[in-house]
Amino acid sequence: MKRTRPIEVAIVGGGCAGLTTAFELTRPEHQGRYHVTVYQLGWRLGGKGASGRGPADRIEEHGLHLWMGSYENAFRLLRECYAELDRDPATCRIATWKDAFTPAHFLGATDWSPRGHWLPWTVHLPPFEGLPGDSHSGLPRFTLADYLARCLDLVRTLLATVKVSGPEAAEAVPPHWSATAAEPLREAISRLLKYGGLATLAAAGEALRLLQAALGAVGRPPEGLLLGLVDALGASLFAQLEGRVETDDESRRLWEIADLVLAMVRGALRFRLLTEPRGLDAIDDYDCREWLRLNGASERALNGAFVRALYDLAFAYERGEPERPRIAAGQALRGSFRAFFAYRGAFFWKLRAGMGDVVFAPYYEVLKRRGVRFAFFHRLRDVRPVERARLAEGVHPYVEALDFDVQAEVRGGGEYQPLVDVRGLPCWPSRPDWRQLVDGERLEREGWKPESHWDERKVGTRTLRVGEDFDLAVLAVGGGAVRHTCESLLKEDPRWCAMVEHVRTVPTQAFQLWMSAGMKELGWHHGPCNLSGFVTPFDTWADMTSVADEEGWPRTPRSISYFCSVLPEAPDAEQARPAFPAEQHERVRRNCVRFLREHVAHLWPLARRADGDFRWELLMDPSEPVDSRPPDPAGEERFASQYWTANVGPSDRYTLCLPGSPRFRISPLDNTYDNLTVAGDWTDCGFNLGCVESAVMSGRLAAHAISGAPRLEDIAGYDHP
Repeated sequence: MKRTRPIEVAIVGGGCAGLTTAFELTRPEHQGRYHVTVYQLGWRLGGKGASGRGPADRIEEHGLHLWMGSYENAFRLLRECYAELDRDPATCRIATWKDAFTPAHFLGATDWSPRGHWLPWTVHLPPFEGLPGDSHSGLPRFTLADYLARCLDLVRTLLATVKVSGPEAAEAVPPHWSATAAEPLREAISRLLKYGGLATLAAAGEALRLLQAALGAVGRPPEGLLLGLVDALGASLFAQLEGRVETDDESRRLWEIADLVLAMVRGALRFRLLTEPRGLDAIDDYDCREWLRLNGASERALNGAFVRALYDLAFAYERGEPERPRIAAGQALRGSFRAFFAYRGAFFWKLRAGMGDVVFAPYYEVLKRRGVRFAFFHRLRDVRPVERARLAEGVHPYVEALDFDVQAEVRGGGEYQPLVDVRGLPCWPSRPDWRQLVDGERLEREGWKPESHWDERKVGTRTLRVGEDFDLAVLAVGGGAVRHTCESLLKEDPRWCAMVEHVRTVPTQAFQLWMSAGMKELGWHHGPCNLSGFVTPFDTWADMTSVADEEGWPRTPRSISYFCSVLPEAPDAEQARPAFPAEQHERVRRNCVRFLREHVAHLWPLARRADGDFRWELLMDPSEPVDSRPPDPAGEERFASQYWTANVGPSDRYTLCLPGSPRFRISPLDNTYDNLTVAGDWTDCGFNLGCVESAVMSGRLAAHAISGAPRLEDIAGYDHP
């Protein structure tokens, strides 16, 4: 019998994953088959990516959000969203996706120089052909052999930049061997190893070329022969660069990269990853450093800037402790390979405004046009599966109810209108609009915090029942919130308990500075940069001065900087106390002040006073009028005018990918419950790292689980069976 009404879909959570699912299910080709309602805690969308406008319309983020040029799914959908939104450039300054993002080619890391100081290492990565989100049909489908060959090519390119002199420079390739195109790879490698023709950097480059060809050959030479070449290459490069690494930073970095690449190739051969059906997933029980060490990487390389930056960017520290760096090896390598060799346009793309402004507001507007309903101020309390004893024979388990606390009600019973206008640009405010809410003045006066896990005040409850209020449910809350919102599900299902136990999350911390001095005036001469691998408590920094014109300061800041890092976990007993979030906010403030006093001078030497303290007078206060005189030198109390955040709430915590944990993730394609799917960067989505791309891929998989679209082959980078 033909269905006469739309299928009611309840999506719980308005982050990237939930909105992606809503976007896919409401495409015109579905012809209105799915009627979607998004249920959201508090007053704004975005999850960990939510942002708001504060004093002087300044952008206040949960942390640093940069999009990578390899985020194919995220860019593709957002480009479609902007095309459908069709803003008028004459009235809206961010009308297209190209207005919303700017390419950022500079990135960097810092390492501790043997000469006794922190040393920034910045590189300009050239643009690759195309733009992120271009038609997937033009995307190469890289194999592991392809990625390793590209790594080897990178080492060859770096070797060519090393200046040599004397006899070594003159003898580019040893005369006693020649790898001609007609010579089989096996014989060429055998002769090279037999005669030891690796005495020069140029010869090492030729050997790297042979190894590249061998990895991609149909009739690959024997594993033992290739391992012999890798070992000989490593020994040769170390011997030739050993005298330089203590005195020349560029040579040291070259050696570290070469050492890591050779360890990757050695590991791929030893673990037979090139023919392993699971690919890189086969080594996910190892920590990345552990696996590289097993395959010959030196301690110097493992503790170098590149590896530390990898862990920093992924917040990959168990319980947030810098002494416990841990990330599943296969996922870490997959993320690195895609980031460096599959980006298009630019390695990073900086947002022209806040995530809320350029990502979540456009999605909200388009989805509203499509008829999606948004139920703000809904806190999920439980996901209730039907009792197994009540299931008729042959009936698949399903979710029968969703329980919510209603945090506030809208005056007149309508929908809450969440956006504010900032000079023609729809944005999210940093605080709810209390005027729209019943008893809003009282709620504001009493200090209600609708986004806080610890503020459990409510005006009512609401239960959605299957068949009456929803047919299908999508659980798209943050990974850290699952244990708090799915009590009944966890009691019934051991797989969900195992997932919550093993797929862990970590708190993070971030702060933003608005300053009256430009970067060069602070002593930074490397250009706008995105940098990781720095010292705790804030190891990652980005120059975000590019957003200054989007804010509403009476006097435009000369520079804007964002810092972020993990936040070491507090004892479990402390986390249950109502005072915990305020205590953590103060803790982060102290971390910020200490960082500015003790560490930031390594990046900005001219931000330090003669007495060694930070120049607090540089910080701009949005409450000061434009014609006020420059502040007298002041102490740390001036930091109160800046913005900082302790992301300790369950929905704000970052999802880790610890060794051994990926097998416990639940896929959006899992059909344990007939009417429930999941979406989020905590699910098994084929790219199991905490990032926008993972969330979007998961949301697309959730939509596929419900509707069969998009096709799995149209989800870029999804290669699971």
